[in-house]
Amino acid sequence: MKGLSTYISKTLVPGSVLTCADNSGAKTLMIINKLGGKAGRHRRMAASGIGDVVIASVKSGSQAYIKKKVRAVIIRQKSPIRRANGMHVKFEDNAAILINDVNLAIGTEVKGAMAREVVDRYIKLAGIASRVV
Repeated sequence: MKGLSTYISKTLVPGSVLTCADNSGAKTLMIINKLGGKAGRHRRMAASGIGDVVIASVKSGSQAYIKKKVRAVIIRQKSPIRRANGMHVKFEDNAAILINDVNLAIGTEVKGAMAREVVDRYIKLAGIASRVV
């Protein structure tokens, strides 16, 4: 996995609600845990941010996904991130897209913008992005 030159504030903790920004059939996701890495301190919740892979539960959407555990990549977050050139970027909502075990998207298109940090880390997801910010 490629490292990023951007400072991403990790503000999404287990229990955070995300909107599903792809056309896979899921609508609302709730984070269960971050995949890979650790919290860094004993008993601290593993927070996640843009570009992180999380295990999530589908709270609303089609019957094929509801109450199922899925893997998702976070593509937008409300909290601002700081890029290496000094610019701060923040989005209107917290959003993620569903992926499979080999980090390929389940849906075929993304609604809304996707952060450039996600495209740098997961190049295959750039093909379904409508806009990259």
